Amino acid sequence: MEKLKPYEEHRLRGPKKLRFSLYTVSSSRYKAKISREGFKDDSMEVAVNLIEREGYEIVEKDVIDDDVVMIRKALENSLSREDVDVVVFMGGTGLAKRDVTIEAVRPLFEKEIEGFGEIFRFESYKQIGAAAAFTRATAGVINNRVVICLPGSPDAVELAFKIFLRELPHLVYISRT
Repeated sequence: MEKLKPYEEHRLRGPKKLRFSLYTVSSSRYKAKISREGFKDDSMEVAVNLIEREGYEIVEKDVIDDDVVMIRKALENSLSREDVDVVVFMGGTGLAKRDVTIEAVRPLFEKEIEGFGEIFRFESYKQIGAAAAFTRATAGVINNRVVICLPGSPDAVELAFKIFLRELPHLVYISRT
């Protein structure tokens, strides 16, 4: 019998069902939410559809402002829950002054997964060209949980989940060992 390679073994040992907290980081959508205006959150819809199609569970989803304190509070809330494996922030990873997701989250990483952003930008480059360099998308581990920061566009969210969703059980397993 052939011995499994380490990454194959890790994939097998990873959880079969992941649980997600999802946050859209957007000042305009947040303002619409608090003023009770209707709004459509295409990125959240894409994320929910792809995650549920994979058989995973969403335990929390919300729209929050482009605000370091609010982003950290949402992260703290998710990390305090025992039923969350992966926290995803969609939005606020660009270069505009209001884009502060990275500033809120990166300092809290115990381990940063640099390859996540590298692969995401590489695959994004194939679709949109050099503008892919303008995202600071990243991922890391905090308190044995995977935390992902994505651009807020529906296409970027879809690309990231198509690349990484099936690897997340492997990543969650590694983050806990």
